[in-house]
Order: sequence, then C-alpha cells, then structure tokens
Amino acid sequence: MIAFVRGPVAALAPTTAVVEVGGVGMAVHCTPHTIAGLRIGQEARLATSLVVREDSLTLYGFADDDERQVFELLQTASGVGPRLAQAMLGVHSPDALRLAVATGDEKALTAVPGIGKKGAQKLLLELKDKLGAPVGAGVLPDARRPAAGPAPWTEQLQSALIGLGYASREAEEAVSAVTPQAEAALAETGAAPVPQLLRAALQTLNRAR
Repeated sequence: MIAFVRGPVAALAPTTAVVEVGGVGMAVHCTPHTIAGLRIGQEARLATSLVVREDSLTLYGFADDDERQVFELLQTASGVGPRLAQAMLGVHSPDALRLAVATGDEKALTAVPGIGKKGAQKLLLELKDKLGAPVGAGVLPDARRPAAGPAPWTEQLQSALIGLGYASREAEEAVSAVTPQAEAALAETGAAPVPQLLRAALQTLNRAR
C-alpha cells in the first residue's frame, strides 16, 4: 500500500493533483478542499489510499491521515465505493461526518450528491459504531456551521481556483457567477456542493477566455 506521497506539485486539475515522486508523476484524486491547499511547484505531502480494481489502480489523496482513515471506514458500509466516500469528504470534514452519524443527522448526509433519504438512513445505521466520536470540540457539520464572514464554500472555491492558476480577480468573478446556483442548493439541502460549483466556475472562466 502507498501510505503517502511527497514531492513538488507538477499539475493541478479540479479533482486531481500530480505529485512528482522520484522523477515519476503520481496522479492523485483529491477533494476540492485538498486541491485548494496545493500550489504548483511547491512541495506537498498527501496521505493516500490505493484502490485496486481489475482494470485500474487509483490513488486517492488526503490532507492528513485522519481524512484517509475516514475515507476507508466509509467504504465498509454497503453501497459506498471510493467515489462516494470522497464525495462525502468533499462536503463534510471527518469530524463533521462523525458528528452527523453520532447524532443521526440525516440531512447532513443527503447534502452529499448521490445520497438520498433512504441511503442516508442506511448509512447512519451501518456507520454508527465505525466512525467513532468527533475528535475536535464543538464541531458542527459543515451544513450547520454558523456564518462568520464569507461562506466557507466561497473561500474553498476561490482557493481552489487560485490553486489552479487563476488570478484572484478571475476567481472572485467566477465565484460570483455561481453564487445563485450555490444559494439555490443551500436553500434546498443546507449545503453548497463545492465539486459541482467548481466545475461550473471553470466553465464560466473558459467561456470568458
């Protein structure tokens, strides 16, 4: 198993980072939040989980070991593969997921694209004794955190765009362009789907160029 990779970041895409390790470019699938913390040319250390399939080897990367552990535990629930597990971590932090499961917060799980009401109920039952208690004190699921300054999704999205090489002004304009879409999602589910918003923002930037 590849436990982590360390090296300069050679390239960034909305959901993938290429890290140079010993002269080899390792493509690592990451959440937008993890991508937002990377910069091309700067050294990075990503905790990783290797998913082996008959026709592929896919490396998933995380900001820390805790996030990787939760990623692997989520997949012990029936119907949860690596993509859905990563989507869950793209919407909620590890502690937010622990708290959601511990408190039976169905709404927090349905905020994840691909999880409906019945699926959320099933996951709450299956994960109840697996994720453990939240590590941080007073942690709230992302969808229920009180607003203080800019919304977390705006900061996350803007950082991801800057990390992909866009200027601050371009990132701000793209965030503004997708704000109606984000507000609609917040009103409906209580959470902003950052991966979808990032794709929409990139589309607006490509049209502007």
